[in-house]
Amino acid sequence: MAAVVERVDGCVGSLDPDSVSLRQSTPPPDQQHQNNPLLGLPIVAIENILNFLSYDEISLLRSVCKRMDIICQRVLNQGFLKVERYHSLCQRQVKAQLPRRESERRNHSLARHADILAAVETRLSLLNMTFMKYVDSNLCCFIPGKVIDEIYRVLRYVNSTRAPQRAHEVLQELRDISSMAMEYFDEKIVPILKKKLPGTDLSGRLIGSAPVAGPSTSLTTMSLLAKNTPSRSEMTKVQQQVKVNGASMTVLRREMQEIRVKQLEQQKQLQDQEQKLLEQSQVIGEQNARLAELEHKLRELMDSNARSRKSSDLPRQSKRLRSRK
Repeated sequence: MAAVVERVDGCVGSLDPDSVSLRQSTPPPDQQHQNNPLLGLPIVAIENILNFLSYDEISLLRSVCKRMDIICQRVLNQGFLKVERYHSLCQRQVKAQLPRRESERRNHSLARHADILAAVETRLSLLNMTFMKYVDSNLCCFIPGKVIDEIYRVLRYVNSTRAPQRAHEVLQELRDISSMAMEYFDEKIVPILKKKLPGTDLSGRLIGSAPVAGPSTSLTTMSLLAKNTPSRSEMTKVQQQVKVNGASMTVLRREMQEIRVKQLEQQKQLQDQEQKLLEQSQVIGEQNARLAELEHKLRELMDSNARSRKSSDLPRQSKRLRSRK
């Protein structure tokens, strides 16, 4: 039989023994963390433990619990920043060893290293433009941990090998997984995150955009704009984003210029090879003509020799016939 008890708020309700046992058996979340030896550790200790795992494995551990999700998000964000610093360090070291002239750089032993690092820089800038806007707004973390692992693999490969493969062969896996991650993020996750941005209203429309015609629309838009004026931190973030976009554009322009230069060089090489082929064909024709002349002369010599032999054999035969008679 259920007992009637008085609640803390003054209301009266029935108390079921089964519900009491269930409530007593489920401890609060803080007590759960204390019971779990791993989650009961400080955040710094858990981060040090997670550093022994790959970033792909860390991204999979986000589904364990909320505390682990928060810690893994922090580790993933720090991992992306660390890989950017490591890339900049590698690029500085390679550029310091390269000559200043572009003509000498192409034939240098570190030319492929520089090409790979430049391609990684463009890939990092694209990832930064895709994810970091929402990461800075604390709406999500850098989700694709496998991309960080692949960037580290490419950078370590560049540092450890003296004669690496071509850039498209080394970066094929990185381009594939990063492009898939960015496409999935833009198509599936960004529409959800845009509704949570501070610059959007409840309908998901950006504040400051043209509203639907209706009464007092100008007053409502002005009031919303007055309430949501951008702060200095937001302006600095926008300026940083503009700088990142400008850097990526400069990198793309450099790549386009390099591709054009390579095309011009290849065209020149093809023209040189065509000229060499024409010269060789002319030389071969001249040699064939000389060979034909030599063959004609040899035939004439052979014919003259045969005639001289026949003429020398006739008096001998006549002498033999006379001696027999």
